[in-house]
Amino acid sequence: MAKVLIITGDFVEDYENMVPFQALLAMGHEVDAVCPDKVAGDSIATSIHDFEGDQTYTEKRGHNFVLNASFADINVEDYDALYLPGGRAPEYLRLNAKVIAMIQHFANTDKPIASVCHGPQMLTAAGVLKGKKKYLLILRVSQK
Repeated sequence: MAKVLIITGDFVEDYENMVPFQALLAMGHEVDAVCPDKVAGDSIATSIHDFEGDQTYTEKRGHNFVLNASFADINVEDYDALYLPGGRAPEYLRLNAKVIAMIQHFANTDKPIASVCHGPQMLTAAGVLKGKKKYLLILRVSQK
């Protein structure tokens, strides 16, 4: 089974963070969820975005998600894959030099990277999409 790193942060989209985390664990993978400046046992606030008839989504407070690894202790070479959830967190995570270096490691070593919603902002900031001819873009579609 694979060892997967999730880089997440405050006001990540609740479902985009929790569902993949739980699904990967249920499939037998080892998963570490980390956030800059936080340690294992700390929690991050999540948010829930919904389309309620306005021109853009609304944002509501989600759950507290408990991190299970410490950002400062991560050695990216120990991981087989990277997942970057969306929500508001990528807005500030993309400005963190250590986050960018981690993403670049996965791209430079051709390890799988998955990202959803606003997560690709971090891929763009890391400069890892330039020159790519194939990639999968998953868009969130309203149920309405």
